[in-house]
Amino acid sequence: MTNLQWQTLLQVVAGEILEPVPVGFIIDSPWLPNWAGMTIKEYFDDDEKWMEANLKALREFPDVIFLPGFWSEFGMCTEPSAFGAECIWHENDLPFAEKVIGEISQIDGLAVPDPSREGLCPAVIDRLEKNRSAIESEGHQIKFAVARGPLNIASFLMGNTEFLMAMAMNPNECLVLIDKVTEFTEAWLRYQKERFPTIEGIMILDDIVGFIGAPDFERFALPSLKRIFSAFDSDLRLFHNDAAGQACAPYLPEIGVDIFNFAFDHSLPEMKEWTGNKVTLLGNIPPRDVLAKGTPEEVQSAARGAIDSLDDKTRLILSCGGGMPPGVDSDNIRAVLNAR
Repeated sequence: MTNLQWQTLLQVVAGEILEPVPVGFIIDSPWLPNWAGMTIKEYFDDDEKWMEANLKALREFPDVIFLPGFWSEFGMCTEPSAFGAECIWHENDLPFAEKVIGEISQIDGLAVPDPSREGLCPAVIDRLEKNRSAIESEGHQIKFAVARGPLNIASFLMGNTEFLMAMAMNPNECLVLIDKVTEFTEAWLRYQKERFPTIEGIMILDDIVGFIGAPDFERFALPSLKRIFSAFDSDLRLFHNDAAGQACAPYLPEIGVDIFNFAFDHSLPEMKEWTGNKVTLLGNIPPRDVLAKGTPEEVQSAARGAIDSLDDKTRLILSCGGGMPPGVDSDNIRAVLNAR
């Protein structure tokens, strides 16, 4: 991310209205490798391919803020691998982390990993270190520490269904698991900041919070997210949840979230109301059916409609409702830019 892009984010979060409306997309392995002409496995395996794909996006769309910028990740496997999860790899599909907790009784014995030496965490850091000079020579810096959220990680360790059931049937044990995951995540974010002093923001992704109601959010997610977003002093805090967002939205200002990327099912006016217009909204074009499958004309119409739906156009970054989905072509990205 360039300093100009970082300043743009700060200005929008502060409530300034910028013309044209800024455009930003969360990009990672579901979209970037195939768009750049390589397989997902090549993107994960090869530092040069990874760098090539990121540079292609930045050079082709200099007016787009790609978030978090040079995201070093291994799909959903990075954090679960630190807890010992076996990772299943595919040539051109996303990897999957197998669960490590088969019985509730195993939670007590689960060790909190050291992100500096366990799982894929060191590989994430190594990739950024190897490419740091090349990134900075392009006028960019590593600005965000990134992690999956506490419920997301816990659900991979136990299995989604098993974790959600345990929240209802074994709440105390779930709280122990979430506390351990939170301790790890805080350390993981701090380690990224330690290795890259240019980091000034925190980005957390957790769709599992969209599967619970407000009472469970207060009990299981709110204290953890507060801790995680306070792992170090940061100027920007970005939260992604593209499952249901109504339950978590009113709590985001209390948590300290500055930017929220949410599901396209919720309109921008609704989300402004639910967040009290205290959080910058990153959205809200339907990702699959419009941005990926629509014509440029349909994409431009949806993007313009999103902007026009708001009387108050403060705290808006035009994007899709979630991360960039597979299959989005360059013409449709240009259509979003043309809609502003």
